[in-house]
Amino acid sequence: MSPSIQPVTKNNWRELAKLKVREDQTSFVASNLQSIAEAQFGHDEDDGSRWEIYPYGIYDGKTPVGFLMYGCNFSYRDFQVFIARLMVDENHQGEGYGKFAMENILENFRQDDRIQSIGISYNPANEVARKLYANLGFVETGEVMGEETVAVLQLR
Repeated sequence: MSPSIQPVTKNNWRELAKLKVREDQTSFVASNLQSIAEAQFGHDEDDGSRWEIYPYGIYDGKTPVGFLMYGCNFSYRDFQVFIARLMVDENHQGEGYGKFAMENILENFRQDDRIQSIGISYNPANEVARKLYANLGFVETGEVMGEETVAVLQLR
């Protein structure tokens, strides 16, 4: 396994859009095509601040195996980064790609002094996600965003 995280570009978005989770997991994460479209527009908060969105493919060599997307808003008080999506293709689950992607991106965030904390949300029925995020240090806040459980990782 030689995994990497690579930005979504005009050259790879189609292959990343084809990745999918198992049928029983479709309620846990939006499609990659929807996520790639959302990333083109960012997200504006009611206070006038803006989340810049960054989509990435997770690869093993040249093979796309998953997708990761996060947003940054350094003026947001609760967390400066929000991990909006993490998915591993149904044919590559259980091989460590989700953990690799999270550890890799969290290491990048730890090097940026502007980032005090990182938020994430997930379907409360997704026990695999809950366990992964808890093992990485995310703590559930008790807050619900939409219908998802919110957890935060304090870096500083």
